[in-house]
Amino acid sequence: QVQLVESGGGLVQAGASLRLSCAASGRTISANSMAWFRQAPGKEREFVAAISQSGDETDYADSVRDRFTIWRDRRRNTLYLHMNRLKPEDSAVYTCAASTLLFTTAEEMYSSWGQGTQVTVSS
Repeated sequence: QVQLVESGGGLVQAGASLRLSCAASGRTISANSMAWFRQAPGKEREFVAAISQSGDETDYADSVRDRFTIWRDRRRNTLYLHMNRLKPEDSAVYTCAASTLLFTTAEEMYSSWGQGTQVTVSS
């Protein structure tokens, strides 16, 4: 099992940038594909971005493409999400997740989840 701990959330104004981190510990060798998901109040959890085990493949939700960047530092067992030009609609609890698959964007294929970090964007 992989333990995931997110950090970096906070309250920012629209247009600002924020970087989220997700530190992995435990059986990190099984953390292949990793991803960020988010859930706003009253809404379903949604996919944000994913990165493959090698780091060579990434994918993004259309709503964040060209504004968010996902990357990973395998030596530090840390996943990152850099968010630019934040909008109020980006406000949500952001959660990182790990899958044993090499690369997937499917939520149901992620078996390890963090507790989440709150991101609030004011207008």
